[in-house]
Amino acid sequence: MINTIDKQTKQASAKKIAWQKIILYIGVIYLVLLIGPIAGFDVPRILGEIKANPTLLIQQLLIGLVNGAIIAIIALGYTMVYGIIELINFAHGDLYMLGAFASLTVIGAFGITDGASLAIALPAIIIALIISTGLCAGLNILTERYAYRPLRNAPRLAPLISAIGVSFIFQNLGLFWGGLKSFIPVMGVNAAAPKSFPDLLPRIDILEYFNIKSAIQFTTKDLIVLICAVVLMIGLHLFVQYTRWGKAMRATAQNRDAAKMMGINVNGIIVLTFFIGGMLAGSAGLLVGLYNNTIVFTMGFTAGLRAFTAAVLGGIGNIIGAMLGGVLIGVLSALSDQYFSSRWTNAWVFAVLVIILALRPGGLLGENVQEKV
Repeated sequence: MINTIDKQTKQASAKKIAWQKIILYIGVIYLVLLIGPIAGFDVPRILGEIKANPTLLIQQLLIGLVNGAIIAIIALGYTMVYGIIELINFAHGDLYMLGAFASLTVIGAFGITDGASLAIALPAIIIALIISTGLCAGLNILTERYAYRPLRNAPRLAPLISAIGVSFIFQNLGLFWGGLKSFIPVMGVNAAAPKSFPDLLPRIDILEYFNIKSAIQFTTKDLIVLICAVVLMIGLHLFVQYTRWGKAMRATAQNRDAAKMMGINVNGIIVLTFFIGGMLAGSAGLLVGLYNNTIVFTMGFTAGLRAFTAAVLGGIGNIIGAMLGGVLIGVLSALSDQYFSSRWTNAWVFAVLVIILALRPGGLLGENVQEKV
């Protein structure tokens, strides 16, 4: 009898929660339809523009795909750190900014400027990649050692505030770096002004090269950045899945105490995770500099915010989810800039995040222990 009453109570509670969700979804849809036209969400106009110029839609999808791949690389750093110690490392975006500054400094030291051939610039790019990834990895390890490790057993708010503090430190370091015009002429005359990154990647139109006449432009520059991003993401996935260190990372993410009893050096694995995350941030900084040809000391905040959103959207702690979330954020941003309004892009990105989390609180792919690192 008691079991029957409990079962009926649970069923009633489940029905109540279901109705609450339905009401929430209706409310969200109503708000989107009410506020949407103000923010550029005018469905008849958008459909008309797509019908009139469908190639423009494909072009924006390609742009979003490339930008989303870069966002995904940054998002991997967020999701790896969260998977290991359940910390949102808000300093990660500004670490990526420092990677871009380090890359520009190295390339400028070689005297490489716009118009240099890729063959001439390639050695400088490789050295810039090594230095930027090494710098970001080292800074990430120092951050873990002195800012996060002492607070590992503290209430969650303490390391979160520490991460925000480290973010401000990195951002101001970037501002200081940008003002070293006497030692680094490539930084320009104004510390806070955007820095011009040499345009070194070739812009050969791939479709035109194969005699395909189309208004769509997909250049070798886009392809190079996309291939580099995909290689990094696939490499990380294979490392986590099929190496001893990767298995140790997954074991540590699942249960740190059990991992210790199995003989795993948990502190060493956490340091390794921060090391890899820093290398990813440094490589993303170089890629975005080569692709966008402009960097600024505040770029880490916006990129970090979108990368964090991508990690949450795909399922925080899930590597595949971070990749998927990054691509979705990139595509959504490109479409919003073209068809909605660039002023409302961030609002639309977070609106989609809220809607998806309302439907799937764990993100699109949720938490996957096999992928959580």
